[in-house]
Amino acid sequence: MSGFVEKPQPVAVPGLEHLHTGKVRDLYRDADGHLVMVASDRLSAYDWVLPTEIPDKGRVLTRLSLWWFEQLADVVPNHLVSTEVPAGAPADWAGRVMVCRALTMVPVECVARGYLTGSGLVEYTASRTVCGLALPEGLVDGSELPTPLFTPATKADVGEHDENVSYEEVARRVGAETAARLRQLTLAVYGRGRDTARERGIILADTKFEFGHTAEGELVLADEVLTPDSSRFWPADRWEPGRAQPSYDKQFVRDWLTSDASGWDRRGEQPPPPLPPEVVERTRAKYVEAYERLTGLPWT
Repeated sequence: MSGFVEKPQPVAVPGLEHLHTGKVRDLYRDADGHLVMVASDRLSAYDWVLPTEIPDKGRVLTRLSLWWFEQLADVVPNHLVSTEVPAGAPADWAGRVMVCRALTMVPVECVARGYLTGSGLVEYTASRTVCGLALPEGLVDGSELPTPLFTPATKADVGEHDENVSYEEVARRVGAETAARLRQLTLAVYGRGRDTARERGIILADTKFEFGHTAEGELVLADEVLTPDSSRFWPADRWEPGRAQPSYDKQFVRDWLTSDASGWDRRGEQPPPPLPPEVVERTRAKYVEAYERLTGLPWT
């Protein structure tokens, strides 16, 4: 089993139509046809949206995405229109809102990998490939790849796994021209993010992006970008290939859920339990630290 432990009810706001409740974001449409994305403090792990929230997480994700949109403006256009909170919205929406152009979304998760870990490591161990792309012998968990890879995946519903697919499958689904443009943009954005993070003592191991077409047919960057939810960030001074790397994300949550302390069987049918306060606070601190180290700005 998987999904929401407790699915939240959408907030009713005058002039907004609720469209979707995702793992983290709630999506609305305003009277102008723009999409209003609201980043919550929800957290997902092992295909569950947990019952415990991480304070300020949605604001960190929003502010960090906005910062990256500025850094990437010369690389790729994005969907952002404004950050104005709609009239009549709850006060808690402050700092969580992105008003965006409506796009026809490309049904592909555009993943870039610069280091071997996660599902890529599993495939490499079995076949010396990642998404069918051959890699040299001798790589281990955390190894830097000879060159960054575009390793797309299908976008899954809440509670489901994304599934890696080949480049050829992407071309079949969206057309050869769009597939080539997705690969080019994904690797370009990853390269800028990797270099920017490296200057700040952080390794960008891998990340995923979403793209969509405007009404005029332009392919633009959408959703969040280069956040701890969409990326693996590792402290460069603690990088040690051959083992799992410490990271700026929800690793404290994963570790606790799989520990004896939680009493939870991730392969069973029961949903995960609430998180203890110390795990919540340590996870929040990691999100804030990622924001501060990447941007050089204090979290306030």
